[in-house]
Amino acid sequence: MTDPLSAAADPDPLDALHDFVRRHPRLFVLTGAGISTDSGIPGYRDEHGRWMRSQPIQLQEFLGSEQARRRYWARSMVGWPVVGRAQPNAAHRALAELGQAGRIGRLVTQNVDGLHQRAGSADVIELHGSIGRVACLACGAEHERAAIQPRLVADNPALLDAVAAPAADGDAHLEWHDLESFRIPACPHCGGMLKPSVVFFGESVPRERVDAASAALEKADAMLVAGSSLMVYSGYRFCVWAQKMGKPIAAINLGHTRADPLLALKVQAPCGEALTSLAERVAADA
Repeated sequence: MTDPLSAAADPDPLDALHDFVRRHPRLFVLTGAGISTDSGIPGYRDEHGRWMRSQPIQLQEFLGSEQARRRYWARSMVGWPVVGRAQPNAAHRALAELGQAGRIGRLVTQNVDGLHQRAGSADVIELHGSIGRVACLACGAEHERAAIQPRLVADNPALLDAVAAPAADGDAHLEWHDLESFRIPACPHCGGMLKPSVVFFGESVPRERVDAASAALEKADAMLVAGSSLMVYSGYRFCVWAQKMGKPIAAINLGHTRADPLLALKVQAPCGEALTSLAERVAADA
């Protein structure tokens, strides 16, 4: 493997990536948190695949504990604006260009930030849902997350002065002494419990999303992973399936991935640089 610090300057990995895509023109693409860090959204893990934050909330914890919901929504109130203001970066735009050029059979993302769609990618499968929406568990109504934020701020103005640092996917590292006073948002329609429309840890990815992604993988010539350590099984399993189907796998990622032994090619370079170079070369081939 090429040293992560030198890969961006060494043209060989980018040549290899272009050759891989030229030989496998119909890609199944899987993206992870590393593709959105240039948009200002922190990632989950370091280059060794280790957590850089506290463990995220579990589904049963959220459902069963009002204290846990207070903690979640307090962190979301101060962390969500980072995602809400984020803009697509060069990596998102390059994948949109590759899609428009007909080189991507299906784009599947583990991210919940919606940046692929905003960059112009179509028919994206969001494995873990969208942080931009909130669902009522009582009446089923869906609300825009942006519409919930003003209510959170109005009901909890003291939290605006708390010490916080942004974390992945609209979370935050929060130090605040008065969590007991935090007011949890309720459904504007029925007053029921609100949950972000994302797959929490301990919650299964909806079967229809997995089936749609699996069908797309079967039709693809090869798989390309961008910005994911693949430590979470919901993404890693597609690499396992690709190997069983005889589909070669390439990955663009700074650091270790769980699928390293399965890869035909690994490019240890920033996603934006590698994908921009790839999109430019594919356009020049046309």
